[in-house]
Amino acid sequence: MGLPQPPPATDHDQLENLGLSRRRFLAGTAATGAALAFAPMRSVQAAAGDALTSKSVTEIAAMIASKQVTSVDVVKACYARIDAVNPKLNAVVATCRERALAEAAAADTLLASGKSLGPLHGVPFTIKDSFDTAGVVSTGGTLGRKDFVPGKDATVVARVRAAGGILLGKTNTPEFTLGGNARGTYNLIHGQTYNPYNQAYTPSGSSGGAGAIVAAGGAYFDIGSDYGGSIRGPAFVNGIAGIKPTLGRVPRTGHIVGYGGAYDFFQETGPLARRVEDLTLLMSLLNGPDFSDATMAPVPFGDPAKVNLKSLRVAWYTSNGTIDASSESQALVKQCVAYFTALGCTVKQDQPPKMRQLWEIRQKYENADDRAHIRALLKKHGTTQASPGLRLDGEEVPSADFTRLLEEMDAIKSEQLAWVEGYDLIICPAANTAPQKIPAEFVRPPNSPAAAGGGYTSQYNTNGWPAGVVRAGTSKDEPGMPLGIQIVGQPWRDDVVLAAMAHVEKQTGGWQLPPI
Repeated sequence: MGLPQPPPATDHDQLENLGLSRRRFLAGTAATGAALAFAPMRSVQAAAGDALTSKSVTEIAAMIASKQVTSVDVVKACYARIDAVNPKLNAVVATCRERALAEAAAADTLLASGKSLGPLHGVPFTIKDSFDTAGVVSTGGTLGRKDFVPGKDATVVARVRAAGGILLGKTNTPEFTLGGNARGTYNLIHGQTYNPYNQAYTPSGSSGGAGAIVAAGGAYFDIGSDYGGSIRGPAFVNGIAGIKPTLGRVPRTGHIVGYGGAYDFFQETGPLARRVEDLTLLMSLLNGPDFSDATMAPVPFGDPAKVNLKSLRVAWYTSNGTIDASSESQALVKQCVAYFTALGCTVKQDQPPKMRQLWEIRQKYENADDRAHIRALLKKHGTTQASPGLRLDGEEVPSADFTRLLEEMDAIKSEQLAWVEGYDLIICPAANTAPQKIPAEFVRPPNSPAAAGGGYTSQYNTNGWPAGVVRAGTSKDEPGMPLGIQIVGQPWRDDVVLAAMAHVEKQTGGWQLPPI
């Protein structure tokens, strides 16, 4: 028996005094859904809206700056798109419409006087609900925070807003970003999020709401977090672009699983967008210490446009050391490798040493406190009922064994660093298979990444290297679903990763508007 699904969440504009009741909102979404059911697939009006909301961040920012379109019109277009697609996706779980429209009007007035807030002046965005947003409910997917409204923005939110970005609302995430399991993005507050290419499929997690609404054209970008693939997985299955930066580059202050503690170094935060050029713009704004997150380092962000692609030394692989990727995933890797071979790059089939061992040790390390760190999060936020996908079982080990596991991980990371000195780039699958359907229960299928050597993403959280995913094809195994490729670089060479992602995107076309 499948789990019951709560209805799509209401607007959380209570602090904005919109007076929109839950009953009116649900009636409106039902009416929207009924209208969509009887409407043509792509009406003339929808096509016109899509033309605006399908622009890249870079394009729409330039259009606003040159006064081709107002920020108010762009914000309204995004909300219209959200209203049209969100009843099917349940990706956006809170909005702040009155504030967003007021900020857009102020941005237009400021621009008319010849002033600009920055490179994102008047550009709308959404934010994963695991980040604090001042004045807007921030649940982190946990029941103890279902009505929690922070007084301060997370660092990444503050930086985006300071550059002129306008917050539209919050996107769904599993509890503490860790409780989605094979369903991708689900929690007991807002329920299940769905994939815009086919609602039977997972949007992945934990940035599943972010990936779904960006892919569907409801927001120009979102900021996600990545503990084991939570930016790259949603980028892969939703057919967009996302990057997990080098550990130490983008602060985690204000994230529900923040900095500090024994598991600190697995977590990174980074942007999701439809185009790689947008990731480059956003990374230039998000980068750098905030004098709060103690792991951050003042390493300059390199310019991807200055990367000499022809000089890159490229390694590639199609197996994570446990099982091979599907035949179409392997073919996609080889297709993308060929793009770099054609440039004259040095290319070799190879992979970092001891990838499986690194994953196995991490699994033991994460469970070594009997998952006490997860129970501590529940207690901290006053949650008495955990989501069914949140793992609470582990195996407590003696402190000497805990230390030994950490030392073993560090030894492998050192060995991998020595290996990567010989390469500038790694091209590999983003997942074993094409995007998968949402299972009825919270169980891990036999061939899920967690049962297959950690998949292809989590090892790069453990060693902290920059890794991104960009759409590079369409699946035949799961017809119509997007396929992405993972590109990894040396530590602090996020610029190389982005330059390589842009090259793949140029060859393949990248993001395509889903038929929702």
